[in-house]
Amino acid sequence: MWIRTETQADHAAIRDLLGAAFANGPGAGRMEQRIVDALRDDGELTLNLVADIDGRIAGCVVFSPVAIEGASAWYGLGPVAVAPHDQRHGVGSALIRAGLAELADRGAAGCVVLGEPAYYGRFGFRNDGELRYADAPPQYFQSLAFQDAGAKGDVRYHRSFSAH
Repeated sequence: MWIRTETQADHAAIRDLLGAAFANGPGAGRMEQRIVDALRDDGELTLNLVADIDGRIAGCVVFSPVAIEGASAWYGLGPVAVAPHDQRHGVGSALIRAGLAELADRGAAGCVVLGEPAYYGRFGFRNDGELRYADAPPQYFQSLAFQDAGAKGDVRYHRSFSAH
């Protein structure tokens, strides 16, 4: 498995991957496809790493800027997707670890994620009650500070995350 930054030639495969990975969820992956397309179109897709296995895209992880009053250089993780037949083989974990390392190397202050605490906790994400996202259950909205451990308040993602 080779983890690399997406290229324009990967866009169609990433759309297909998102559709397949989220096929059983609400909207059958269309929401995730719209989010990634809108982030890309608006120049807000900071980092999209893909897992390339023998020339096919087996997974991707997306990072985009989030707004927190009084804080800068914070990013949101998501969506993250792995092809159904490649799930449970460490592809998603490898992508997330590589993406977080890249953000830290770029000088990011921190990263937030809305997701399963048991899963994202293994990467260092925690809910400390200081950052909030809309009406998401607090235990599912977590942060990982690289530099700015003092960020507090409401987090705003790109508009595509709230568009249905």
